[in-house]
Parts: sequence; structure tokens; C-alpha cells
Amino acid sequence: MSTAAQDPFARLAALKPARRRTVPDADAARGFAPEIPDGAGRLAEILGAAPRRNRFGEHLGLRRWFAESIGCEAPLAPLDSGALRLLAPNAPEEIADPGQWLFLDTETTGLAGGSGTYAFLVGIAWWDAGGLEVEQFFMREHSEEHSLLVALAERMAERRVLVTFNGKTFDWPLLETRYRMTRAIRPPAPRAHLDFLHPARSLWRTRLGSARLPELERHVLGWNRGTDVMSELIPQVYYDFLRGGPPEPVAQVFQHNQMDLRGLAGIAGRVLAVLADTEAHAQDALEIFGVSRICERRGERCRARKLYEGLIASQAASAEAALPAETSLAARRSLALLAKRDGDFVVARELWEAMRGCSREGFEASEHLAIYYEHRAREPRRATAIVREALAELRRAERRGSLAPGASKAWRLRFEHRLARLERRLPS
Repeated sequence: MSTAAQDPFARLAALKPARRRTVPDADAARGFAPEIPDGAGRLAEILGAAPRRNRFGEHLGLRRWFAESIGCEAPLAPLDSGALRLLAPNAPEEIADPGQWLFLDTETTGLAGGSGTYAFLVGIAWWDAGGLEVEQFFMREHSEEHSLLVALAERMAERRVLVTFNGKTFDWPLLETRYRMTRAIRPPAPRAHLDFLHPARSLWRTRLGSARLPELERHVLGWNRGTDVMSELIPQVYYDFLRGGPPEPVAQVFQHNQMDLRGLAGIAGRVLAVLADTEAHAQDALEIFGVSRICERRGERCRARKLYEGLIASQAASAEAALPAETSLAARRSLALLAKRDGDFVVARELWEAMRGCSREGFEASEHLAIYYEHRAREPRRATAIVREALAELRRAERRGSLAPGASKAWRLRFEHRLARLERRLPS
């Protein structure tokens, strides 16, 4: 077990490195950090990095250009407005300009966030010359944070559309906190922030069971990172470096951050392609289902309905195109609700009839059918029969234990209340 694991205060102590190299007095007099860890010079040699200076001092900087694309080519023209509308319906015009996109990923001293967490390595990237330009800012010790944050703010002023993966929840709130804690550097204000974790979950988590970036790279982009440092070990790698440990593990963290940025750019391009032209770019029925859900949430009902109809028709035509049973029920449920909103009760009724059974969607379908026959078709006897059948199915589910007790009780109360009202209306 590591020292930090045994003593929770060891990580705080690590912010004051045990072994340091003294910077010349002339630099110290100009306000630059007086000391940095012994391994910092060797780290710069390994990476080909160099110190960067600004009015707040120094940090280590590195730039690399990657020609090979991962999952997609760098866009040259304005991005598809329809796809962007699904991602950010109220975003400004800059969002369609790929030259305004700035990918961002951080490596931090903790995974929980909070005011005591530092972003010790900040990586940014942008599409350039048919490839991806990656720039990284590294604080060799904690007093270089101001210099790092100024450098990041300058880049963000040049490209105003921030693009992240879980950045709305973690990376960007953490950085905003670090800017405010300086009391000297104003946080940059992106014109738009695109977080690709959420569309990635909609498109691929049903198939993969995970929306972690390395999993998406492997199974969606066909790219295997190979040897990579585990994310949960990265904070300790940095603390060890501050306390005089070897620089080679930190170089691996730089590589990990580069791969995160390249993977993010690839996933962003893949998401845009699938949303822009689903028929041409979707790999399977589950991806089409994901696009359908995104369209439905964004209020693009016509497109969502068309996609759901295509999914259900393809399932009937080919077993290879079949969705998993639970996902198929969810698709039919959504299509039935969209048809109902459009006043197409012929389609909605057919779907509800086929869905009835022992599941959340099945009980919902029975309820919708009862409402339809009671209020629209004016057939209270048919509505009563449907409710009684649903109660019988519910009792069977309770005996089998296939329904959670809370859900079972809620459905029973709803059906019993509806049945009592219907029976009062029936002629004696």
C-alpha cells in the first residue's frame, strides 16, 4: 500500500516536493517559481518539452501535431447544422465553425474534484492542416498554476467553442474553481460548451454497457490505445514526481492525455457523422435507436418517428437487425407515444396491443389502451376488459416476483382505481 493510501495527509505534503532544483536568483527576483523537482529537467528531455513564461511565471509546455485521424478526418467546411442543433439547440453561430473548436482534457490530483484538487496537466487540441494539433500545459510544482491558467485562457480566447468528454460535470467546473481561487485571473467564458459524454451514452452504452472513452475508441472507432496508464493511478504518479520520484511515469501521463484528446476528437467526429446522416453512417440498429432517442428529446418528432418506424420494420424483415428485447420495447413505446401525439391512433393502438404484458412498457400499453377505449373509442366494456387483464397479469408477476414491490403496488392502485370508475359507468 502506498504512503498516500496509508495517510490521507501525505498527498497534501507532496505538494511541497522533498528534492528540488534551485532556479537562478535572477529568475527568482523576477517572480518565477524558485524551485522545481529534480526530475523536471529530465521530463522535459523525454517529452521534447520546454519551459513557457508569462507574467505569472513558468510552466512546462509541449506541442505535437498528429497527422493520422482516429475515426474521422479533420473537417474543412462548416459543420452540419442539423447535427449541431441536436447537440446544442441554442448555441451561437460559432459552433458550426470547426476552427473555433477547442478540445480540452485535464489530469488532476484527485478524481472527486473540490477546491483542493489541482489540474496539474491541461491538454488542449484543435483541428489544423488536416490533423490534430495538441498542446499541453504542465505545472512542475503547484506555484506554477497561475502561469498554466493564463496560458490556457489565452488559447481559449482564440477558439471559443469548448469541447470535452464529461467536461461539464468535472473538467470545466474544476478549472473555473481554480481560476477563481487565484483571485487574479478571470475565468475564460466559452461561447458554447459541447460535452460528448451524453450523446455517446445515448448512442453506444446500450451496446457496450459502458461509455468510457477507451471503450468507445476500441469498439466504435476501431482504435486500440495499447499500453496506457490507469486513470485512477495518475494522481499518485504526480505526487510521487513532486516528492522526487522518476519522471518516466509522468511522461506516460502526458501520452495518456494526448490519447484522450485524440479519442475525443474522433468520437466528436463520429457523433456528428451519425447525427447528420444516420442512414449512411450508423453501424447497427442500436446506433439508430440512440439517434432516435436524441431526436425525440430535442423535439424533432418527425425524424424520431421515421427512425423508430424504420427500426421496427427492419426487425420484422430480418432477425439480424433485431434489437434486444428490452430495447425493442422501448422503441415501440416511444413510437406509440409519438404516433399518439400526431393523432395517429391506428398505429399507436397496434403498438400498444403488441406490447401488453409483464413489463413497465407492457403495463403502460394496457393503461394507454384503456384510456383510448374509454375516452376516444367510447367502448367502456373493452376498456374494462383490458384493465382486468392487466390486473391478472400483475398478480401473476407478483407471484413470480418479477416486478419490484413498489412498482407492483403503484400499478395495482392505478388499475384498481380505473376499474372501479369504469364499473360504475357500465350499465347494470
